[in-house]
Amino acid sequence: MDSTLFSLAIFSSFIVGGVVGQSLAEAPGQPTHSGTTGQFEIVGDSLVSAQQIFLGTVDKVYVIDKVENNPTRINDHPAWAAEYSVSTNKARAMDVRTNTFCAGGNVLGNGTWVNVGGNQPITFGGLNWDDPNSNGPYNDPDGRKSIRLLNPCDDESCNWSEAERELHTGRWYPTVEILEDGTAIIIGGAANGGYVNDAGQDVPTYEFFPSRGDPVHLPILDRTLPANLYPLTWLLPSGQLLVQSNWETTLLDYHTNEETPLDNMPDAVRVYPASAGTIMLGLTPANNWTATIMFCGGTNLQPDQWYGTQVVKIPAETSCVKISPDVSPSYTHDDPLPVGRSMANFIHLPNGKVFCLNGVETGTAGYGNDTWAIGESYGDNPVLQPVVYDPAAPKGQRWSSDGLSPSTIGRLYHSTALLLPDGSVFVSGSNPNSDYNVGPDVKYFTEYRVERFYPSYYNERRPEPKGIPQKIGYGGSYFDLTLSQDDLSGDSNNLNKTTVVIIRTGFSTHAMNMGQRYVQLDSSYTGYANGTGVLHVSQLPPNPAVLVPGPALLFVVVDGVPSVGVEVMIGNGQLGAPEVQQTLALPSSSMESGTSSQQGHEESADGKNSAIRPSNSMTALYVFGLISLFRVIRDF
Repeated sequence: MDSTLFSLAIFSSFIVGGVVGQSLAEAPGQPTHSGTTGQFEIVGDSLVSAQQIFLGTVDKVYVIDKVENNPTRINDHPAWAAEYSVSTNKARAMDVRTNTFCAGGNVLGNGTWVNVGGNQPITFGGLNWDDPNSNGPYNDPDGRKSIRLLNPCDDESCNWSEAERELHTGRWYPTVEILEDGTAIIIGGAANGGYVNDAGQDVPTYEFFPSRGDPVHLPILDRTLPANLYPLTWLLPSGQLLVQSNWETTLLDYHTNEETPLDNMPDAVRVYPASAGTIMLGLTPANNWTATIMFCGGTNLQPDQWYGTQVVKIPAETSCVKISPDVSPSYTHDDPLPVGRSMANFIHLPNGKVFCLNGVETGTAGYGNDTWAIGESYGDNPVLQPVVYDPAAPKGQRWSSDGLSPSTIGRLYHSTALLLPDGSVFVSGSNPNSDYNVGPDVKYFTEYRVERFYPSYYNERRPEPKGIPQKIGYGGSYFDLTLSQDDLSGDSNNLNKTTVVIIRTGFSTHAMNMGQRYVQLDSSYTGYANGTGVLHVSQLPPNPAVLVPGPALLFVVVDGVPSVGVEVMIGNGQLGAPEVQQTLALPSSSMESGTSSQQGHEESADGKNSAIRPSNSMTALYVFGLISLFRVIRDF
């Protein structure tokens, strides 16, 4: 390629990269809700018990329950879904046709949320309804093959619908992970359900949505009975899937259906119903966006001990282990939990720390009519005290409860949690019962109260960066964010303590947040003597397996204090392989003696950001590309 064509190629990439004329999000402001840092606050009622939740818009949390006799009704049957407004703390009931009990879920690359699988029709007391000619008193058709779809909204106009095509196989307790093209892989489950799985109803396969054909056999699920429900699964930057089930761990190449065994899990079972706290730690430029997955807590039971054991008396484990499967097949130990936990939720905070809450010290997930159960609960002794994990702290000092107050609500089986855009944590659920069950004699009753937890940064003045693009791509040109004196506390040296992170908050159920991920973008800066600055921010690495397409929250974090999260679309908002470009190098960080003027952004007449102003080097490239283009046209 001659120099002119090379210049034209760069120019084309520059235009496609969206630096000139890219649509920008409105700059974030300050939190609209007040709260006391380090504490939980009861803020509302979820209408249905929050077995499954996800953040659909910056203001709406969607709540899904199993079919049960909730007092709230819709269309002549009990409601088992709701939409909760974060700004008003009010909820509206939503109609879901089929039984969502122990379904899986995630968000596709086009922004549509999927909720898949579930249970057969049931009647009072959670008993199966076996009459094929009717749907029983709760009017809940069989949900085991259902694929439910929702495009979230803020005007109460959106509702759940059923996909035209069902799953090939009925699945109760399936795992859903999103792939590089924004489609979903659906893994495992059981045909009929129960406390643990068995060979007579095991579904040891995976399939895709949209469908790619018949289900594909997954041998690890054959080998890991009976504790192989909701297999713990993450897409890795290598493009392979880490699958952890019972005591086994494997890498799955879903393109070729080849498994590569890794080391067995140490110390404890981590999958349901042992239900350890699990999370993929942050992918950052410092670790070259290498995936490390952490597992903490769970239950030390061998395969033959799940039957006939009074599990409610078994202490939960404190062990924490990590694995970086694209680097090594082996687990390493990290600092143990301060107390043992089953059913802990691990939530990414924008400041890079992990918030741990919910769960019990003894027992496991699940419920039943056993004489040794606490009511029906297989878990007991709720852990009310949250703790925070700091991956940057020295070994031996990574867990801390300093400044954190306990909740007053025990969150046991079927409790959930997720990050909200203002950096607080939404907490709800807990219902270790076969049906709606409340009363003064019920120790662990059906729970509807919603809490918010306020991390240490919550009441700090938040950064209000300008220039956040509505879409983030894979490679290509960088974008500029401008930060004011207030954003930087009057000291442009704080740019050296500023990061841009993208968080997928995930689909929370059964001590998992399917799809949750934290990715830091590469950045450099230009600081000015007046205490302002410009942050130069790369797009995502040119690898969709680092962060799959779909909606996510972008935070700008200055010295540990995050902006309010802005919803951005990763990729182009469509299903299919996203465009990947070569990453253009960032300018070197510098401190200028002058003062910034427009600071890298323009505003339209209505005051909203309308375009990114290229940096000097990019302007030069733009002009050079135009000249090259004219020369090519002239010569042609």
